[in-house]
Amino acid sequence: MSILKDYNKKSLFCKVTFKLPTGTVSPESQVCITGEFNNWDISDLPMKKLKSGEFTISVDLEKGKEYQFKYIVDGRQWINEIDADRFIVNGFNSENSVVVT
Repeated sequence: MSILKDYNKKSLFCKVTFKLPTGTVSPESQVCITGEFNNWDISDLPMKKLKSGEFTISVDLEKGKEYQFKYIVDGRQWINEIDADRFIVNGFNSENSVVVT
């Protein structure tokens, strides 16, 4: 898994690209990213499946903030980003991934 941050000095936003490598989830899966940046909507931000089998999405996030997030697989399985900037305990007795812009 990985997170790539692209900062543009002229913008108030950072383009953050999230990527799940091949083999992380089943090739037939539907994967979305959800978090504070989209009010935890589990279907709002579907990730694109690449020919390589990776799933990816880029999201513009305001610079200088922290956002909790998770990946949601097939609308029911929640997984964290192992390369997140940090993790925070949530109200469901587990952790959320955090990206810092």
